[in-house]
Amino acid sequence: MNNSAPVAAASRPLSSALVLLLAIAVGLVVASNYYAQPLLQLLAGVFDVSAGMAGWVVTVAQLAYAAGLLLIVPLGDRLERRGLIVGLFVLASVGLGISASAGNFVQLLAGTALAGLSAVAAQIIIPHAATLARPEQRGRVVGTLMAGLLLGILLARTASGLLAGIGSWHTIYWVACVALLLCALVLARLLPPYRPTARLSYPRLIGSVLVLLRDEPLLRRRSLLGALLFAGFSVFWTPLAFLLSGPAYGYSISTIGLFGLVGAAGALAASRAGRLSDRGLGRWVAGGGLMLLLLSWLVLALAPVSLAALVVGVLLLDIAVQAVHINNQSAIYQLDENARSRITSAYMTCYFIGGASGSALGTAAWTRYGWNGVCVLGGGLALLGLLVFFVPARRSR
Repeated sequence: MNNSAPVAAASRPLSSALVLLLAIAVGLVVASNYYAQPLLQLLAGVFDVSAGMAGWVVTVAQLAYAAGLLLIVPLGDRLERRGLIVGLFVLASVGLGISASAGNFVQLLAGTALAGLSAVAAQIIIPHAATLARPEQRGRVVGTLMAGLLLGILLARTASGLLAGIGSWHTIYWVACVALLLCALVLARLLPPYRPTARLSYPRLIGSVLVLLRDEPLLRRRSLLGALLFAGFSVFWTPLAFLLSGPAYGYSISTIGLFGLVGAAGALAASRAGRLSDRGLGRWVAGGGLMLLLLSWLVLALAPVSLAALVVGVLLLDIAVQAVHINNQSAIYQLDENARSRITSAYMTCYFIGGASGSALGTAAWTRYGWNGVCVLGGGLALLGLLVFFVPARRSR
């Protein structure tokens, strides 16, 4: 069998078992960026840094991820994808090992950066699966993988908090390091190979990402919307550990981690959002999701005095973010089948620049204005998202 033949690889239908495996792999690798979130208060004490400085662990992870999206993900349109994905899983595992053995804050940041850079393997798997999937199942497949991604982001907090309670903050990093190595071995054996047809040099390949953003209005608008979306998501989740460990609740690290389970319920909306997009209802999915996002911040404003409001707000926030994000990807993947990795690179680079900005702004808002400042910032980003989505449509009509 010729492992470099795209036609042979692409002609295989995606089985449900393989889609499930890819969803698990996506969740595991992207979780690398989020293990630190429930540990921020603990890390600040261990390394003798301020809460604001500890928040940079999350920001560095997202900035490294954004760099990988721009510099590595486009290679999915140039190199054999299976080998690229497996290699990135191994590098992410190395990054987690560096973090696990960190003796100072700089080493922790270095391991975080390497793991974050390599975790973009998730964004090569997703367009790879979209290429292998039949057109009529593409939205469902992308939705399932995005459910895996969101579950990875949210359950990373739960696993991190629980393992820190059982062992120490190092424990989650060592466990995740081994898990990614095992996942790399499974993917090397079971993931279908695929060699794209693009033959651009690396500089032209990276440049073509910027060209796509320049020439495709839909990609440009959805990328801006995605940036605002993930900024708001990070504005909430990054300072949440400070609220839950503070005077309002006084929760332990293990309990804080359990809030990832609440947010994980939002991932159940992913496959449904993909199916609705397949049926031509994508605009309703995105518009409804953005209005739900704004509503979530009104509910979350009551979080310091009401646990019920916090739980409901988390559910609304994560359902909204996931629904709009799935619709964004379903829309942009229709642009050019031969440039899906670069399209993903353009969109997700903007998405994680938004996330990194949201983490930094959320920490700053908490430090200066408390939870009210966090909610005003998140609500403002939701309003901007509504404007980006609806105003151009009104003008075109």
